[in-house]
Amino acid sequence: MLEKLKSNLSMKIIISGGGTGGHIYPAIAIADALKRRDPLIDILFVGARGRMEMEKVPAAGYPIEGLWISGLQRKLTWSNLMFPFKVAHSMWRCRSIIRIFKPDVVVGVGGYASGPLVHVASRMGIPSVLQEQNSYPGITNKMLAGKASKICVAYPGMEKYFPADKILFTGNPMRSQLGTPTSRRDAAEMFGLDPEKKTILAVGGSLGARTINETIQKSYDQISDRQDIQVLWQIGKLYATQNLDSPVARLGNVRPFVFIDRMDMAYALADVVMARAGAMTISELCLTGKASVLVPSPYVAEDHQTHNAMSLVQLHAARLVPDAEAPAKAFTEALRLMDHPEERAQLETESRKLGRPHAADEIAEIIIHSVQSGKRS
Repeated sequence: MLEKLKSNLSMKIIISGGGTGGHIYPAIAIADALKRRDPLIDILFVGARGRMEMEKVPAAGYPIEGLWISGLQRKLTWSNLMFPFKVAHSMWRCRSIIRIFKPDVVVGVGGYASGPLVHVASRMGIPSVLQEQNSYPGITNKMLAGKASKICVAYPGMEKYFPADKILFTGNPMRSQLGTPTSRRDAAEMFGLDPEKKTILAVGGSLGARTINETIQKSYDQISDRQDIQVLWQIGKLYATQNLDSPVARLGNVRPFVFIDRMDMAYALADVVMARAGAMTISELCLTGKASVLVPSPYVAEDHQTHNAMSLVQLHAARLVPDAEAPAKAFTEALRLMDHPEERAQLETESRKLGRPHAADEIAEIIIHSVQSGKRS
């Protein structure tokens, strides 16, 4: 496959990383921005075998090579015992990929595959650009920071973790449709809801979030009593069976979906959003300027969702309810914001200030400039 990718195009770029949507979708957004900038740019992705990037990247129209790599578990497992061998094999594989593809620059977006690729590229004299989505960086990007030419970050104050002279505050690259104005009435029609009613959007990501779903389930009486509001609820495929046909899902002012593909429409209709605090969710909330009640997942690496949420809370751009308290308190807080329009408006204003609608294009420009600077030096 790699031999077919060899070409004489003016610029070649490898984008590496993945594992979760929070790494993959920004990477694809960067690739799309590079292609808008110059359709002749040759882009190759490098991901981890068996991870979701091996499906999502080809679906977006880009070739991808897979590495035999995974993260360390917190207990003694066969996978942990194999880790040194996986790293050695991945380093050898990256060297082969780089020699055949001959990239002008590599881009690391975090995740297992990003580490070996950026490390090998730097040892071969190829410049690298990192993109960090969270306010508390992952271990891969922290380890690679010293090797990178530039580091694109989504939050201010990242000098605590990265060399200040390498940091560029760009925001997170987002799916382009979120930046397109959408009619509230059209959005309500799409979901079968009333455009005149205040709407709470409850969303836990494509797989779902047990705590968000439990919060909706335990809010049956509140939702039933408040016919002046409506709930747009993304359940997630992991939790569809126990939630989709539940009593709360059958209420007239609740619209449950396993997955909402048109998040631009969902945000257009939402007055308050109740969600986890992953990097992409935070960026979407800021780009669309939504008031939110954030319920950070306690199960993620380095508790980065709490760090993400606190970055907004400290700037009066969101409210935070801890995961353990959410079933009893999160929906009540969302209703309270509904009933206090001035407070809700302040959250919207401060949230919108943090939005970076041109992040993908800015990062693409930085990547291209790093190639041009390397050629001049």
